[in-house]
Amino acid sequence: MHRTSDRNHYFKIGLLFLLVSLLTFPATAQGVKTYPVSWWTGMQHPVVQVMVHAESVLPSNVSVNYPGVTVKRVHQPENKKYLFVDLHIAAGTKPGKVVLRLGNNMKVDFPLHSRRNGIKTNVHQGVRANDLVYLIMPDRFVNGDSSNDRVTSLRDTSCDRNDPYARHGGDLQGVSQKMDYLKELGVTALWMTPVVENDMPRTLEAEQYNMSGYHGYWITDHYRIDPRLGGDQAYQSLVDNAHSKGLKIIQDAVYNHVGNKHHTVLDPPMKDWLNQWPAYQGSNHRDEVFFDPYASASDKKIMLGGWFVPHLPDLNLANPYVANFIIQNTVWHTEKFGIDGWRVDTYKYCDEAFLNRINEVLLKEFPRLTVFGEAWTNTITGGAYFTRNRINTTFKHNAQGVTDFPLSGAIFDAVNQPAGWTEGVAKLYMTLAQDVLYDDPMRNCVFLDNHDMNRMFSMVGERMDRYKMALGLLFTLRGIPQIYYGTEVLAKNFKNPNDAAVRLDFPGGWQGDKTNKFETANLTTAEKEAFQYLKTLANFRKTSPAIGSGKTMQFIPADGVYVYFRYNDQQTVMCVLNTNDKTMKHPLTRYAERISGFTKGRHVLTGSTISLNTALDLPPNSIGIFELGR
Repeated sequence: MHRTSDRNHYFKIGLLFLLVSLLTFPATAQGVKTYPVSWWTGMQHPVVQVMVHAESVLPSNVSVNYPGVTVKRVHQPENKKYLFVDLHIAAGTKPGKVVLRLGNNMKVDFPLHSRRNGIKTNVHQGVRANDLVYLIMPDRFVNGDSSNDRVTSLRDTSCDRNDPYARHGGDLQGVSQKMDYLKELGVTALWMTPVVENDMPRTLEAEQYNMSGYHGYWITDHYRIDPRLGGDQAYQSLVDNAHSKGLKIIQDAVYNHVGNKHHTVLDPPMKDWLNQWPAYQGSNHRDEVFFDPYASASDKKIMLGGWFVPHLPDLNLANPYVANFIIQNTVWHTEKFGIDGWRVDTYKYCDEAFLNRINEVLLKEFPRLTVFGEAWTNTITGGAYFTRNRINTTFKHNAQGVTDFPLSGAIFDAVNQPAGWTEGVAKLYMTLAQDVLYDDPMRNCVFLDNHDMNRMFSMVGERMDRYKMALGLLFTLRGIPQIYYGTEVLAKNFKNPNDAAVRLDFPGGWQGDKTNKFETANLTTAEKEAFQYLKTLANFRKTSPAIGSGKTMQFIPADGVYVYFRYNDQQTVMCVLNTNDKTMKHPLTRYAERISGFTKGRHVLTGSTISLNTALDLPPNSIGIFELGR
């Protein structure tokens, strides 16, 4: 009886100790998330601002007990379910698990990792003019893993290839499986449309099209690769596979807006997290307001703060907390996955000071990284304004380059229009003459089409001669060339009735496809001709020092013939474009300042040789690309 009493006594003491422990030591908080989800030691900037978000009110006092990590500042906005915690990570801090103690009874883990071992040669490489970028929409390219076609935990579970507005099941594993195909083609870098989570329901666009977010631009979680594409592991595997094969990865960023199911929209941290209006206000889309000396402040406000479309809330990037959220996310993806560059969507709609700041942060952490902004501008001045330029304006942008829409339009004018004083090939000449506005036009991304444009083969009237002319120009003019998936096999279509028509599945990317265009044997005669032309020219240019880093000299077009040179001390390449519907006999004496000392030219596509001492016979609607020799 005495022993039983002792056991009860000790049991009560143990129970009391357990209760005291539960009250004294903080429990890991349930339903609490941090953004970013982790960070690194040894970053150039020692402070990271951690957004903490919970399902209920959070205590405002935060502490840590980790060597080298201190709480620098805590801000609790009007929405008390959020905290913004500035952590200072001292030099020499060891990687590990930092515990954020929220008040007395809550804690949340925040992992610190080691950075990659120094600056490796195969990560954060950047892209340059000797690269060829291949743009892929993963959902439309190859389905490498059918098990992730539908994810029941997400709002949109559709996957129907017969529906042009639904998801089709393409994924990152599928892209990874085609690395050898792309490398054979001459591609050196992949740009994929956004791969982060788009947990949006089917959404009505233009009041009639029930769209899925298959394209990736409706972001709902910045720190999660969309599981329908394969998730984080599939993306890391893709990046590693690309690097092992000598290919680079460009990730697509969206700073300007998010999907309306993003947690900061469903539960905003603060009133001015988004650009707010009394009633819906769309952007006026007029980039001229930034450099127009006569522009009104109200027009500029609408350009910046107006929403792109109703279901994509516009982020207030002038808010420092919003800015930090986006900047840190971009740094996080770069470090975590080891990508080589960024293409930034809707660049011209973003707060200008924010853009310069994020570019500075990225290049400080990753000096070789490439960032180019999508500046779909109406003028050459507009394009130059959004990058490093020579324009006398009150604000100076620091982007390395932009997507060169004016040059794209000029190439089509050159191959499609009869020559005139300002039309046809003269438009191309005049466009390049205005490179005087850019600090370095070689950093611009040049292209003929993308996921938002009519297919280039359709734009040249499905004519093989014009297809070759346009690609020949794209691959030999200054800048970083980009092609859109399927261009090599004559993919075609106009945006009729909308963008979905130019985002068709790559034939052979799905089991059971009637034809497989990844196999040369299955191509038509015309497709084989196009594929071989693109492949030959792409593989020539990637080892051409004159095209990759050389200068340009152009001559005024005459009688529909346009001649320009790419050259440096190692190599001279002469490009001759005949835009006439007839053969032209074209003397070369006019080009003595560039061909002096050379006697012959090797046609890089055919291997045939020409003499520089006699006039050239130029086939109608053609481009000749010649490496000059002595």
